[in-house]
Amino acid sequence: MAGLSSTFQHPFKSQLSNPIKPSPLHIHTFSFRIRTPTTYPSISTTISARYGGGGGGGGGGGGGYSKRSKPPVDEALDISSIKSDTVRLIDEEQKMVGLVSKAQAFQMAEDAELDLVILSPDADPPVLRIMDYNKYKYEQQRKKKEQQKKSLATRVDLKELKMGYNIDVHDYSVRLRAAQRFLKDGDKVKVIVSLKGRENEFRNNAIELLRRFQNDVGELATEEAKSFRDRNMFIVMIPNKAITQKAQEPPKKKDTPVENEVSASV
Repeated sequence: MAGLSSTFQHPFKSQLSNPIKPSPLHIHTFSFRIRTPTTYPSISTTISARYGGGGGGGGGGGGGYSKRSKPPVDEALDISSIKSDTVRLIDEEQKMVGLVSKAQAFQMAEDAELDLVILSPDADPPVLRIMDYNKYKYEQQRKKKEQQKKSLATRVDLKELKMGYNIDVHDYSVRLRAAQRFLKDGDKVKVIVSLKGRENEFRNNAIELLRRFQNDVGELATEEAKSFRDRNMFIVMIPNKAITQKAQEPPKKKDTPVENEVSASV
């Protein structure tokens, strides 16, 4: 063709005398350009190609490919892990089918268009069940969340309040109000009076202070434990449920008096 020129750059031009096969771990490119006659200077075409393996991943501008790792198989659905040819099967209606072959159990699940789930892989023979596994997992997660909420609601925390045997009136009132608030919230309260060094001489004052505190708390709590022997004397009080629940109930609204209606006749 008149006016046709082409250029070719071989990646192994310097080794044409002893050519070697490209490594499958690298990507090589070459290109050549075809130019039309000068009468059509605006037309120009470039052809590029690449060859070689794609194991390099992200190297070389992303020309290769990377094998996507398969998502891990759920152990409950990995029937291949069952080495026994016989299993104990429960059907989709939670009825015990009994001993069947693993192939038969799989076929029954296929016919029901459900999953074959491993319940007890270590049993002899293993126990399998036909079910909708996604629905089963959803129900299990929902029950777990409900149990967590219940445990949080019924959990009792232990609150500690420390005092000196010679605490002043203001600080005593602050701790008393805190103890009453904790008890109303359903928590335990441990009141501690610590004696250091020669303060042990005032042990009777500390015991009297703890008993006074317990009396001031009143019916909100009952005594669970106490110790007046060591230098760290304490009383543990737990909420009186009957009193605390009553305190948490909102006050009943009083009925507004209905105005007397007066009817007049002409």
